[in-house]
Amino acid sequence: MHGHDNLQASRSKLLKKDIFGHTERRDCGQTQTICRDSRSAHISIRWIARKLLAREARALAVLEGIKGVPDLLRVNADTLDRTHIEGLPMQEGKPTDPKYFRAAAQLIRQHHRHNIAHNDLAKEPNFLVTATGQPAIIDYQLAIFAPTRGRLFRVLAREDIRHLLKHKRTYCPHLLTEREKRILDNPSVISRIWAIIGKRLYLFVTRRILGWRDREGASERF
Repeated sequence: MHGHDNLQASRSKLLKKDIFGHTERRDCGQTQTICRDSRSAHISIRWIARKLLAREARALAVLEGIKGVPDLLRVNADTLDRTHIEGLPMQEGKPTDPKYFRAAAQLIRQHHRHNIAHNDLAKEPNFLVTATGQPAIIDYQLAIFAPTRGRLFRVLAREDIRHLLKHKRTYCPHLLTEREKRILDNPSVISRIWAIIGKRLYLFVTRRILGWRDREGASERF
């Protein structure tokens, strides 16, 4: 993989811009790609933006070839290019077919078999509903690669599944099994701490300081 400067695009569209950089979709003839660029990040936190970009690159490289996961095309210290997956974010696709959630659960388990915990599946825009009604997953900046599969990985892997079940509860609650309801009713200690302390801080920083909305403009985020 080489630097992204060799990737020629006839057209580009800005999808997202924040203090960590910007993301754009590039149309190269019949091919669309997504470029994440940390060079426009605020200089004081550019190192964080680069760390997030590197984390995503590692996860995509590990998951290479799995259907429903973008393919990593190229990466360097500042930019990452990946394939574009056509689909609607979950809050627009509104999946109600039980096959979607079964396939999404299987996709998440594939992540875990490759020692990847996504760690950001609470956000509906990180799930896509493709034209064929299949799930896809995007945005791996917070993903954890844990080849030793320690306790933290196991907790985060369970949270990946629990977040999917929360979305299932939103769109088709009648399909939840008793076992799934028990999982929903028993969040991890990390999740409980986050709900009490972390989420408030996150919302303050992202909404008050950065002006983010997790669902805002989700159809064009990635």
